[in-house]
Amino acid sequence: MRTSVVRRPLVIVGLVVVAVVAVVGLYWFQPWKLWVDETVREELPTAAPASPDGPGASADTAPPAASAPEVLATGSFISHEHATSGSVKIVRLADGSRLLRIEDLDTSSGPDLRVWLTDAPVKEGRDGWHVFDDGEYLSLGRLKGNKGDQNYALPAGADLNRLTSVTVWCDRFDVSFGAAELRKAAA
Repeated sequence: MRTSVVRRPLVIVGLVVVAVVAVVGLYWFQPWKLWVDETVREELPTAAPASPDGPGASADTAPPAASAPEVLATGSFISHEHATSGSVKIVRLADGSRLLRIEDLDTSSGPDLRVWLTDAPVKEGRDGWHVFDDGEYLSLGRLKGNKGDQNYALPAGADLNRLTSVTVWCDRFDVSFGAAELRKAAA
């Protein structure tokens, strides 16, 4: 009778410890995200150039037509930790603002995914998984969805001569899901 009284608290403590470890593990790894897709379909914005405010400007003058965005750099994703495909481009809108555009993205979902503009070289295979946080990087925010087309505003001071690659970065596990080298567009 004495052994059953001693065992019962140990079993209860053991079950509580297992439950806590399971909950923490589920929160940390979020395995269900491997089967849940979020598709984003953002259009490439167009911006009308600023209207002239100088002398001779008239209320009768028709507003200028919106001009097509200028492509500054392009690239294609390669896979790292997870299969990743799609393309990226940096565009300048008519108002002078710049944005990173991801098109036809297809990758796994995961915990705490970010879009980073970095100075790291894009390397194939496992050699490229962990290099993007070694140097300079600029976080453009959370990945909006693991599939589709999406836009990320670039700060005015982002130096595209130094920041030459893009990664879908898992901040929780410090690993790249996929990355793209940016090549300047032909002038």
